[in-house]
Amino acid sequence: MTIQQNQNIVDRFLRILLGGACVLSAAYISMPNFAVLLLMILGLYLMFSGLAGHCILYRLLGMKTSK
Repeated sequence: MTIQQNQNIVDRFLRILLGGACVLSAAYISMPNFAVLLLMILGLYLMFSGLAGHCILYRLLGMKTSK
C-alpha cells in the first residue's frame, strides 16, 4: 500500500517551518509541562507530515492541496 501525497510544496514547506518553530519554542521557552508536551506533539506531527507530504486530517476531510 502506498501513501499518496495530498500536500503541495508550499504547504509542505510551511508545515516543516511551523513544526520546527513549535519544537524550538517548546525547548527554549519556559512554560508549563502540558504546554511543552502539546507543542512538541504538534511540532513533530507538522514536521513529519511536511516531510512525508501526507496529512491525515486532509485525508479525513477529503482535502487535497496537491495536483
